[in-house]
Amino acid sequence: MTFNLLAIGQSGRLEHEAILLAASLRHSDPGFSGTLFIAEPQPGPKWQDDPRMSDRSRKLLTALGATILPFETRAFGTDYPHGNKIEALAALPDAPFLFLDTDTLITGPVSTIPFDFARSSASMRRENTWPKVELYGPTATQTWAALYDRFDLDFAASLDPSYPDDYWQRFLYFNAGWFFHESPRAFGNRFLAWAKEIRANPPPELVCQELYPWLDQITLPLVIHSFGGGRPGAALSPLDGSSTCHYRTLPLLYARESDHAVEVLETLADQLRPDLRHWGAFKRMVIQGEGAKARALFDRANLPRREQMIRNTLKREGLWVR
Repeated sequence: MTFNLLAIGQSGRLEHEAILLAASLRHSDPGFSGTLFIAEPQPGPKWQDDPRMSDRSRKLLTALGATILPFETRAFGTDYPHGNKIEALAALPDAPFLFLDTDTLITGPVSTIPFDFARSSASMRRENTWPKVELYGPTATQTWAALYDRFDLDFAASLDPSYPDDYWQRFLYFNAGWFFHESPRAFGNRFLAWAKEIRANPPPELVCQELYPWLDQITLPLVIHSFGGGRPGAALSPLDGSSTCHYRTLPLLYARESDHAVEVLETLADQLRPDLRHWGAFKRMVIQGEGAKARALFDRANLPRREQMIRNTLKREGLWVR
């Protein structure tokens, strides 16, 4: 099965993460036959600063087998860089794709995962981040139902009835760290149009809700549901499992991810040290060995239930850096 991978490359932390992603793909899935596209936003009125990567990073990414994909930012930009993942889809060749957040490490073959690209899905590695229900309503059910109604979708069909009424896991809610579909053009056009509509004209039930930084994760389940997709099945378990690790930050990778993920990172470190030594997180966690200190703080078999608790511990110990 041939498909393309898409991630975002941008000046600063993301260009370093993109290099790590590309190197880990070559290391962990040498048989991958698609193209890794690193989409790069171009300068324009939506950006306060030039968002393009350095020439050095572009050359290294190309040497690692990635293709740099410039795209124009017309809807989002500095005020909502998460929108890059939405707008970049328009620049991608119209073939099956898997989007990965740039802070992802490839730890096993993604090319052998049996995707059904006609039935889109996304990451379930998420927490109860949205909506924040106010004491006097509307309820979570009313909030989500209003969004489904806005786009003429079957809300009832999206629910997981194994969870109680109004419980957050009853609703179709994803982390946007990975998602896929057979057509980036169709998926991206709808994703962009609906995100813009929610931003500009939210239903009354959303009046007390924060849209940033959650807009992509609010819109994503609606788009996936509209294309006949839904929750990922067991066949996709290598994502957020044996094949990918969405680590978010290097301190979190050391604190909570598998021994294998750490092994992949440190195997790549010797190769990448000259190119990533200016990335503060890489320098401290990997080169200076502070990742071992972060790892020693936690029992991977008994981690805190919420990510924020891990972050707070790392910050308290002076081990939080991005």
